[in-house]
Amino acid sequence: MEIRYISPADDKNAISRIYEESWKSAYRDIIPKEYLDSIPKGRWAKKVDNPDWSTMLCIENGEYIGTSSFCKSRFEQYPDSGEVISIYFLPEYMGRGYGNKLLDSVMQELKKRGFAEVFLWVLEENHRARAFYEKYGFECTHDYREDSIGGKELREVSYIYRFE
Repeated sequence: MEIRYISPADDKNAISRIYEESWKSAYRDIIPKEYLDSIPKGRWAKKVDNPDWSTMLCIENGEYIGTSSFCKSRFEQYPDSGEVISIYFLPEYMGRGYGNKLLDSVMQELKKRGFAEVFLWVLEENHRARAFYEKYGFECTHDYREDSIGGKELREVSYIYRFE
């Protein structure tokens, strides 16, 4: 397994596929099926190159299996924090320990950048992800924001991790 930063030579459609497949699996009972089924191939291909974000890849036997993007906080309530924007895996690699390894790498990078804490948003109904973050050491802040995906009103809850 290799974890590294994204490079210009990486296949952005293959990286987008991680998002697409992960959304269809992880959000199956949260986001309307019609919306998930309508996600086009390559939807996230251009977003993974956002110059304001850092993106790392998890690669196993030459295949892109996971990705995570992170940056300095984009939200005013967390002005001095690092932010994990996303962490996604192909469904067949979920629950096999890869997530911890990728998140370890992301957290090390954010700590190197001088952040004392890191936060993220997660869909309130995404119990599997919430359990993953809690097991890792993130704490729920009970800070919420409203979102609408596929015509369904959803809430996201914030989690925070403080480096010791």
